[in-house]
Amino acid sequence: MMGTIVQLKVYGKNAEQATKKALERISDIENKMSVNIETSEITKLNAKAGVSGEKLSVDTYSVIEKAVQYSKLTDGALDATIEPIVKLWGIGTDKERIPSKGEIEEKLKLVDYKDILLDKKKSTVQLKRTRQAIDLGAIAKGYTADEIKKVLLANKISSALINLGGNVFAIGSKPDGTSWNIGIQNPLDTRGQYIGTISVTDKSVVTSGNYERFFIVDGKRYHHIFDPKTGYPSEAGLISTTIVSDKSIDGDALSTSTYIMGLSKGLKLIESIKGVDAIFITKDKKVYVTPGLKDNFKMTNKEFTYEKR
Repeated sequence: MMGTIVQLKVYGKNAEQATKKALERISDIENKMSVNIETSEITKLNAKAGVSGEKLSVDTYSVIEKAVQYSKLTDGALDATIEPIVKLWGIGTDKERIPSKGEIEEKLKLVDYKDILLDKKKSTVQLKRTRQAIDLGAIAKGYTADEIKKVLLANKISSALINLGGNVFAIGSKPDGTSWNIGIQNPLDTRGQYIGTISVTDKSVVTSGNYERFFIVDGKRYHHIFDPKTGYPSEAGLISTTIVSDKSIDGDALSTSTYIMGLSKGLKLIESIKGVDAIFITKDKKVYVTPGLKDNFKMTNKEFTYEKR
């Protein structure tokens, strides 16, 4: 679901029923927000670009509104109008390729979050110019994790671990009362190989990395995290960003945008937001951890250097 593997570990008397409802909620959100579903609200909204607005559900409207807030906060590092660029590269599809510079420059003209026109009273969103398109890939999974949490708690589960392909949410603690141990993926190794771990209770842990979706041409890796200012996969020196926060929507938006912003701007942003922490890994194998996690993060891979802040 949502273009990834969904894993739910749910504990408590109502666990099975709660899990069923959670899966229904994921499907509901995906059907509203996926650019790959012809009947989705996003597809309908994109089809009306430059012509008229589309009335949206509370779900889709609030996620677009949040995406615009994060675009402003990150000076456009996160930009929901990136879809023309995403489609051009086709990473993760059978149409993946390196577009020409001219093609990228042409599509870049359509990327500008300031062209998303929000009307809260009418619950409508409009794209200012024709051929513009929204893609919520950098934020929708986070929103979904938050919504799954609501569903599970409403069904009185005792604890749970949600994993939406790198978006992890630990609800409560493990059944034995201890914290959940979350591995931080080694971005230079196969899935399941970690550089270190953190232990969390009631926290979201979201990671963005260049190892998630990519293709390689002439030894160069082209990944799916695009810089909205260049139209190319981001090369700001980071190869993995992990955000620990109370809400997964924040972690999702911040893991993508800090990846694009790079180490110094990314650290500065995270340290300015209360209750949010980060683990950044640079391409020269250095690991930077914000102060709130320094006593929690345990480094297990000697190939990497731990840079304390």
